[in-house]
Amino acid sequence: MKLLCVVILMFLPIFSRADEVLVAVASNFTLPMQKIMAEFQKETGHKVSASYGSTGKFYTQIVNGAPFEVLLAADEEHPNKLLSSGLAETHSDFIYAIGKLVLWSPKENFIDNQEKVLSGKGFRHLSMASPTLAPYGFAAEQVLKKMGLWKKLQEKIIYGENISQAHQFIASGNAELGFVSLSQVKEAKGSLWIVPRENYEALKQKAVLLKVGKDKKAAQQLLKFIRSEKGRHLIQEFGYEVD
Repeated sequence: MKLLCVVILMFLPIFSRADEVLVAVASNFTLPMQKIMAEFQKETGHKVSASYGSTGKFYTQIVNGAPFEVLLAADEEHPNKLLSSGLAETHSDFIYAIGKLVLWSPKENFIDNQEKVLSGKGFRHLSMASPTLAPYGFAAEQVLKKMGLWKKLQEKIIYGENISQAHQFIASGNAELGFVSLSQVKEAKGSLWIVPRENYEALKQKAVLLKVGKDKKAAQQLLKFIRSEKGRHLIQEFGYEVD
């Protein structure tokens, strides 16, 4: 009994300081974030409550008073706007991941020649995230414009609000193929084309501490963990590049 009390007292200071951090996370980063959360909570005792969605929509919610404490965006633009408007902490921002855009189909050998499959008549629908809401959607638009196919494919495109919805349209069969993040399909069956980086602007994803979380140790520690060697390694496991 005495030993049990000693053990409890040893851990009491840690868990008495445990807190919860509210994080807005770009949809493409769902899988790595789930792994990061598990490791972070194990190491610190802090709880992470994550919401996943489009960066553009999160930006609007934050501007309108949403209580998020950390934003893990899919671009640099929206965190920079929050910094400029005073809604995020100066010098708290950093690039946590550089994403890779892929054209993916769950069908084997369907995407054997990227230009041939997109230029042909072998599919009815192409899925992608909304270019106005999601950076990965904007990148997909850039690719199609560079290939001279943007106008030609308009009637075939199905837009998802975010990259997760775009992926779901393909996985469910509502679209035969589409543009998604490599991290979403790294272990998936099917066929894919990793779009060359020169075909779209680099998908540099920025993290930032929001004003609401400026005094939250859990929020600060989460960002520190993401920047750590362990955090960087977890991110790379899902096909992202890190600075």
